Amino acid sequence: MTFIIAIDGPAAAGKGTLARRIAETYGFHHLDTGLTYRATARALLEAGLPLDDEAVAERVARAVDLAGLDRSVLEQHHIGEAASKIAVMPAVRRALVEAQRSFSARAPGTVLDGRDIGTVVCPDAPVKLYVTASPQVRARRRHDEVLAGGGNADYETILADVKKRDERDMGRADSPLKPAADAHLLDTSEMSIEAAFQAAKTIIDAALNRN
Repeated sequence: MTFIIAIDGPAAAGKGTLARRIAETYGFHHLDTGLTYRATARALLEAGLPLDDEAVAERVARAVDLAGLDRSVLEQHHIGEAASKIAVMPAVRRALVEAQRSFSARAPGTVLDGRDIGTVVCPDAPVKLYVTASPQVRARRRHDEVLAGGGNADYETILADVKKRDERDMGRADSPLKPAADAHLLDTSEMSIEAAFQAAKTIIDAALNRN
């Protein structure tokens, strides 16, 4: 039987880094579900298709190849902006949730991170983690990341963007961002990635022993 680890949380809380580390440690498959929305948006942009036609966006979403998600390409800002427009469309969400659920069944186990994994995509996952941090800490991380990559960034602009995105993710009618009732909360505001990983590992090992 496949062992599923569902990781949710807001942007820049550290869930992606944690998910990749967990997948590598346990030899599980990893999917950053946010990239599936970005891949759909990129396909629409490249084909010159509208971002406000739900039927077209759904058709493109159903053709997305989960094996070909290139993070370095898909993390471009304009793709993220386009992705946020199609991510609120129920038909697009349904199409991508189906694909994400199919991925979650891969043996021997999978780690999926996103906004609605524990609540919608894999509600029966034996391990659910909700990784969060204060908006200020997340904006500082994003700011430092951009500077480290040689780019220019304004902290206040990033903070405003983080808060706006939280509002959009938590306030949408379809699959809003929120912790599952049985999720383990990991607040990384004052926690290193190593400490967060060790806390997650303790939870995962206990669940594996029960299985």
